Amino acid sequence: MSPDRLIYMANQIGKFFAHRPADEAAAEIANHLQKFWEPRMRSQIIALLDRSDTALDPSVRRAVESLRSH
Repeated sequence: MSPDRLIYMANQIGKFFAHRPADEAAAEIANHLQKFWEPRMRSQIIALLDRSDTALDPSVRRAVESLRSH
């Protein structure tokens, strides 16, 4: 899947949880990505963290960073 599409999808998930406090939103986003995204998709989005042009919303970035440690 293209990087732009993954970023778009992850940010859409982030928008769903945007009404929650930041820590809770990041945890819920990470949980969603862990449950519903294929391992390849999770690996790709984690790899995108190192790119300077990655346009992940802050709560989504925190969620993906937490997946990196799993």
